[in-house]
Amino acid sequence: MPEQIKPGSPAVPPDLSAWAPIKVPIFRMLWSTWLVANICMWMNDVAAAWMMTSMTTSPLWVALVQTASTLPVFLLGLPSGALADILDRRRYFIVTQFWIAIVATLMCITVVSGIMTPPLLLALTFANGIGLAMRWPVFSAIVPELVQRAQLPAALALNGIAMNASRIVGPLVAGALIASAGTEYVFVLNAVLSVISGFVIMRWRREQAISPLGRERLLSAIRVGVQYVRQSSRLRSVLLRVSIFFLHSTALLALLPLVARQLKGGGAATFTLLLASMGAGAIVAALNLPKLRRIMTSEALVMRSVLLQSASGAVMAIAPNAWVAVPAMAINGAAWICCANSLSVSAQMSLPDWVRARGISTFQMAIMGASALGAALWGQIATLSSVSTGLLIAAVSGVICMRLAQHFVRDKSVEEDLTPSREFKVPVADVPPGSGHMVVSIEYLIDPLRSDEFRALMQESRRSRLSQGALDWALLRDVSRSGHYVEQIIEESWTEHLRRFDRVTASDVALRERKLAFHLGADMPLVTRCVVEGAWRI
Repeated sequence: MPEQIKPGSPAVPPDLSAWAPIKVPIFRMLWSTWLVANICMWMNDVAAAWMMTSMTTSPLWVALVQTASTLPVFLLGLPSGALADILDRRRYFIVTQFWIAIVATLMCITVVSGIMTPPLLLALTFANGIGLAMRWPVFSAIVPELVQRAQLPAALALNGIAMNASRIVGPLVAGALIASAGTEYVFVLNAVLSVISGFVIMRWRREQAISPLGRERLLSAIRVGVQYVRQSSRLRSVLLRVSIFFLHSTALLALLPLVARQLKGGGAATFTLLLASMGAGAIVAALNLPKLRRIMTSEALVMRSVLLQSASGAVMAIAPNAWVAVPAMAINGAAWICCANSLSVSAQMSLPDWVRARGISTFQMAIMGASALGAALWGQIATLSSVSTGLLIAAVSGVICMRLAQHFVRDKSVEEDLTPSREFKVPVADVPPGSGHMVVSIEYLIDPLRSDEFRALMQESRRSRLSQGALDWALLRDVSRSGHYVEQIIEESWTEHLRRFDRVTASDVALRERKLAFHLGADMPLVTRCVVEGAWRI
């Protein structure tokens, strides 16, 4: 756990260096596991992609390997994020590791028995992607538990280093095994490492906080997660940008096996070298991200990264040999990690802990949905024209779309303090209702001359109530009493109403104080809570 500062002791500035989170033992252990898990992922992807090129020369089939790997994250992102928020994250993490091990074993058996076909390869790759879909949200939600908030950018950058170090090690190991022993041995090693990773995670002793209200129901948890994303302008802005970036940047990754074959003397070793070069460039950039964040804004870093990524993609489209392609891939990797990390930090900073896995799952859904769509799109364009043409179109389109997004879709919201708060008093019912929607009414008496200001502020209250899980919200004005307003919130049940008090942040407390500043009554605003009974359900 992050180091705690004792009450009364002088505040010690956190270490903000790039390697600071590694000093936290639990983070170091889980980060090492994450590194191994990503090595397994890249080994599997490289082996599957190369196996597909040995079975067919169609660019579409080759690109669909990337689609099969990423599409499950898009399809299962919301359920996996909700489960990671309501279940024991440690046990959930362990289960995903063993799922991946089982799929790797099945892939090994089908290859050894000689029954592997392009459709079967895509199906097993999709099954492996299911394991990835369930694993990523829970690990992303765990990271903020392990380090101080100020160290979160560095921790996420280290996750990027793990991803890109695995981009080097995974393809190198896979390439060596494919050349010396055979593709099936890549899947054997993948299975063994996945099992070992599962046992390492079992050493983590995390105490799961048990809510007296019980676990959220899955469908309700998914609904609340979706509502939070819809009400967060910052998160919506991040999702748009990350979707644009990965829709276009995936063109190079999806078509890279064919690019490698087209280079002079290209083959499996060239494909591995290009992936390793991309990973090396990403690692170098990740280590320098703290400096980059100090000299430019996040928005500027994202735009410049897109420019570099598109330029390097265009170079790869016309590269004649590995001497040109390797440095271009290194630059591409550096630009990729700078953009992805900046957007990932923005997403994490816009999420409170209670909905973190659900919010991050939508972020990853945007990444993988855009990647899956992009792989199919650019594969089809390459089929109809050529690989070089597809890469050039992706490079130009990526810059134009991101520039338009930054110009027309700006995040105008202020940064919120998402620190959990117990400031709000939890209500008590004489007889807690067992079922039925709750209708909460809060009465305000304000100066009629300030009604426009009050209504504008109440729109913030609306977003806050809905993001915490309310079914509906309305602001009512009394037509017979000037300046008399009623804020009405409809909630799913009494239990879900009580659960909202566990979701209060310092920003919510500040919002309440701003609303109370408008109230002219001698007493606090009157709050009534009613349950909808019988057939009169809302």
